[in-house]
Amino acid sequence: MATIEGTFEKSSSLRVAIVIARFNDLITNKLLSGCLDCLSRHGIDVSETSKQLDIAWVPGSFELPIISQTLARTGNYEVLITLGAVIRGDTPHFDVVVSEASKGIATVSRETGVPIVFGVLTTDSMQQALERAGIKNNLGWSYALQALEMGSLMKAIN
Repeated sequence: MATIEGTFEKSSSLRVAIVIARFNDLITNKLLSGCLDCLSRHGIDVSETSKQLDIAWVPGSFELPIISQTLARTGNYEVLITLGAVIRGDTPHFDVVVSEASKGIATVSRETGVPIVFGVLTTDSMQQALERAGIKNNLGWSYALQALEMGSLMKAIN
């Protein structure tokens, strides 16, 4: 029996793209900060001149799938991270955006074979989003760890 796992130690050569939503940027910028800190501490070059990391900004979480698909299809990245924050309001708009973003991102990952980490916060309030983006912990760090593990796991399989 073979056991195949991703590691964090052997992930420093990965090419990573982050697709991040501008909407609710108070939250998404905090997620990005946590994400970049984690990647940097695991050997990924996150500098402005990095050849390992690219960041694409989109208007909102609804637009995450199309840009993720475009980036994944280039063959330049071994893993993508999507970052967004959808906060429930008084209308059904929340449900539509969350549903389409999650289905779209999952579809892109399956169709391209590129792992895409779903880093879209879906919360009932701004307070909940802030707690997940840095007040209590920063899930951006966790999303980056997931990306490193999945990228190295895919390398181990291929």
